[in-house]
Amino acid sequence: MQLEFYKYQGTGNDFVMIDNRTEFFPKENTKRIAQLCDRRFGIGGDGLILLENDVKTDFKMVYYNSDGNQSSMCGNGGRCLVAFAKKLQVIQNETTFIAADGVHHATIEADGLVSLQMIDVDEVKVSSDHVFLNTGSPHHVQLVDDLENYNIKENGARIRYGDLYGKTGSNINFVKQIDANTFSLRTYERGVEDETLSCGTGATAVAIAMNVLGKTAATAIDLNVEGGKLVVSFTKKEGQFTQVFLKGPAEFVFKGVIEI
Repeated sequence: MQLEFYKYQGTGNDFVMIDNRTEFFPKENTKRIAQLCDRRFGIGGDGLILLENDVKTDFKMVYYNSDGNQSSMCGNGGRCLVAFAKKLQVIQNETTFIAADGVHHATIEADGLVSLQMIDVDEVKVSSDHVFLNTGSPHHVQLVDDLENYNIKENGARIRYGDLYGKTGSNINFVKQIDANTFSLRTYERGVEDETLSCGTGATAVAIAMNVLGKTAATAIDLNVEGGKLVVSFTKKEGQFTQVFLKGPAEFVFKGVIEI
């Protein structure tokens, strides 16, 4: 079967996009999905995303990690899917869609940046050396001194597979403060099992965690990821974070056809 696909990236977080509104794609074939995401034997990507019909919203997002397994919310993937939906003329510059963690609103701004509303966060667990919270996906956030030379894959895997998070695991973010409202982060993503150039739910988690820890009083925070820059904004009231938005670029890379 000839499979038409589109490749998108958001600050270096890259995805294979497929228009599955006719429900032709073999969704249960995890080996095939992993092969499509393979950078040597397939198209290559941090994940694969299906755009499907939904009766109550503009479309449905179905997200798979590069290991072939369906996963929780992906912030950069969601932003890229919004850009993809516009390319398909499913939407114009504003949309509501459904994902694994619920309904999301998004807008495409005049400069092409996509602003995606994330879920509200009302539980942040602060420990002596890290913070844990769920921003659509689970995230461990930890400050480190020498972020540039830190072994992300080795240390991320150690925490991800350690006793702290058990079999389910967590995404692991390592953070360095740059100034009053700017932070740099590097993320080890479960399902990819390696460092990625960017993680949207991770950037969201870092912004909220740094506010909770008192590292910043800002409610619009700049995040430097390996693949570019993101902005996370929110409203904070009595320990609850609402109106959480992740904003950044979502760019079309190429379109192709592959035999599956």
